[in-house]
Order: sequence, then C-alpha cells, then structure tokens
Amino acid sequence: MRYSYEFKKECVEGLIMHSDQGWQYQNSYYTKELEKHQITQSMSRKGNCYDNCIMETFFGRLKIEMYYGCESDFKTFEEFSKAIDEYIYYYNNERIQKKTKWMPPTLYRLASIV
Repeated sequence: MRYSYEFKKECVEGLIMHSDQGWQYQNSYYTKELEKHQITQSMSRKGNCYDNCIMETFFGRLKIEMYYGCESDFKTFEEFSKAIDEYIYYYNNERIQKKTKWMPPTLYRLASIV
C-alpha cells in the first residue's frame, strides 16, 4: 500500500480503499497507514459480499482470470505487482462486458458522458 500511495499521492483526496475482511486488511499496521494518509477504509461485513459487491466482483474476476492456476508463474513481488497492473489496465480498457453494452468500462463511461 505504501508504494501505491507514494506513486499516486496527488490523487489521495477522498480515496476509499475497498476490501473484504481478509486478515491483511484488519492488521493494525495497515489500518494505521490508511488513517495516516487519510484514506477511508471500506470493508464488507463478515459474510456479506453485497456490502462491497462491485469490488468483490472485480477481485473475484481478477483471481479467476489472472491468478488461479498461475500462482507459481510469479517469481518476485515485482512480477506479481506488474501482472496486477496489467490486468487492471486490461479490465478497464480492453475487457468487454455485457453490462457495459459490450464495451470496456472506460469506453462505456465516456459514451455515457456524451
């Protein structure tokens, strides 16, 4: 998280960090880092994926489409981090979805503004 903050610190105002209730997100060091940088933590209630359903869906897709079955492909944290960055770019800019009228999310967003 620290790397993400340093990289994007000019965009932090009003930032919300969505997550499930994984142990890493409940860790006191992690929550203090969020507070220190004035990042709001949004966490689903235990056993209730509907609280954060958009992010739950995204992370579920990420795991299915780029992680499961490829775990051993990542030899370093940097390789894994790069793969996540590439997947996020793909998801937002190339991956079509029925709910976005068969457009990637960024194109759908632009089309809805016009």
